Amino acid sequence: MSHDLQVTSSNHVATIEICRPPLNYFDLDLIRQIADQLDQIDADANCRAVVLAAQGKAFCAGANFNTPATDAESDGGRRNSGELYVEAVRIFRNKKPIVAAVHGAAIGGGFGLAMSADFRVTCPEARFAANFTRLGFHPGFGLTVTLPEAIGQTNAALMFYTSRRVTGEEAFKMGLASVLAAQDQVRTAALKLAAEIAENSPLGLISTRATMRAGLADRVKAATDHELDQQSWLRETADFAEGVKATAERRIPNFEGC
Repeated sequence: MSHDLQVTSSNHVATIEICRPPLNYFDLDLIRQIADQLDQIDADANCRAVVLAAQGKAFCAGANFNTPATDAESDGGRRNSGELYVEAVRIFRNKKPIVAAVHGAAIGGGFGLAMSADFRVTCPEARFAANFTRLGFHPGFGLTVTLPEAIGQTNAALMFYTSRRVTGEEAFKMGLASVLAAQDQVRTAALKLAAEIAENSPLGLISTRATMRAGLADRVKAATDHELDQQSWLRETADFAEGVKATAERRIPNFEGC
């Protein structure tokens, strides 16, 4: 098993835990590993539901801008980004319900990963942010599809245009999260929800989920193709360089529109 993921199973529920604390930044390899694990879970008749969780302070703080060779959002080229989105679409094609245990920040692409789940369990301390415009960038990881479908076009546009951080309480109120729990109870609550799902007919679950998510993976595929086109040219702009630099320096960016 990879040191980046720990996978356990109990009572028809599999738990995939991201092990890159404290912030659990992702890269192509991590997203591929998650997709591979979901394929294995799909093939396991004993598993009926999945909890996606993480160690450390954050759920997933997005792509790691300090590792440009593998980073989907700063690799300086289209190829690695395209490969990452191929793996992301694989996640959306899995067959069994996923509950994301979001105990901390879910930022950028990490937010996109959380949105690949059917449900999110969170806490008041958690933060959700599609902070791409603050980086001089375009939303990715299929968020342009998944976020409006979850919270409506206006709320999604507000999150995209402002890059604001939404608290766990706000996320629960707007329907972004299904359960609000104390921070130290997020994983327990996620496992409880997954166990409630797993009590039901496995064939009925797979069939009903396929109906409820019909065409979602294809919509995400089309969205990530467009997102990649937009990210490719924005990545070459001075504003993107400034956005990344300002974020690293924890200051307000000085964008010039070029």
